[in-house]
Amino acid sequence: MDLKNSTIEDCKIIDLPKINNRAGNITSIHSNIDIPFNIKRVYYLYDIPGGENRGGHAHKKLHQLIVATSGGFDVIVDDGKNKKTIPLNRPYIGLIIIPGIWRELTNFSSGSVCLVLASSLYNENDYIRNYFDFLNIKKHE
Repeated sequence: MDLKNSTIEDCKIIDLPKINNRAGNITSIHSNIDIPFNIKRVYYLYDIPGGENRGGHAHKKLHQLIVATSGGFDVIVDDGKNKKTIPLNRPYIGLIIIPGIWRELTNFSSGSVCLVLASSLYNENDYIRNYFDFLNIKKHE
């Protein structure tokens, strides 16, 4: 799928494996089994002040799985034509975001933690940080 043709409908909510135990639950995520890409980088966002937003960019090649491991927040996905707000608030539910989708993370609850599994190492050249550049790419790719 190329950047121009990716849509918000290609971003999927997935149920992650959940093993119940009286002493607590566990979720493990395996590359190319539970998610449709190889995990090359893991990071998490936390201590986000009230009212702050994160994201505000798109990627040219990177695939991501976003999970609210604690608390909750909203993810706004935007393909240049349509937008959708997806609430994340369960540690066994994830959102797959594909290349060519603008994303913003908002409405973080107190103490929330956002886990991100990424398909490649950090590469500044993969980011589209200006929304008008993003719209132009979506029109002319």
